Amino acid sequence: MSSTKTRVPAVEGWFTLDDEAPTLLGSRCTSCGNVAFPKETFFCRNPECQSREFVETPLSRTGKVWSFTDACYQPPPPYVPADPYVPFALAAVELADEQLVVMGQLVPGVTVSDLSVGTEVTLVLDTLYEDDENEYVVWKWQPTASGPEA
Repeated sequence: MSSTKTRVPAVEGWFTLDDEAPTLLGSRCTSCGNVAFPKETFFCRNPECQSREFVETPLSRTGKVWSFTDACYQPPPPYVPADPYVPFALAAVELADEQLVVMGQLVPGVTVSDLSVGTEVTLVLDTLYEDDENEYVVWKWQPTASGPEA
């Protein structure tokens, strides 16, 4: 019996599992072009549009920190914390092409003291938690080495 765990997304359909170029998956309204994340399936979020038709669209893999904070306390369920709990940084990132703001955790080792508004970041994959059979993967933001804050 193999001890290899199956990599699965912690949230199905929100991002690709491509280690080299992971991508968030949003939706684009076929009428007005409005982009949404997570994907829209019921109605366009543009109040001037009445469309209910969307196409899946890959979103920018890069962006700039719009706001940030830290999680020094353990979030409530359904969050599955590491044992012991390790604080982490969170960022609201404005995507490069869409100007859409997406929240996400920063990679381990990056703290709020490493960030400022405008820090350039890139989307990466990381393990959120594991059980006996699966490794649950999420997207995280990693400061871009070539950015102005590097």
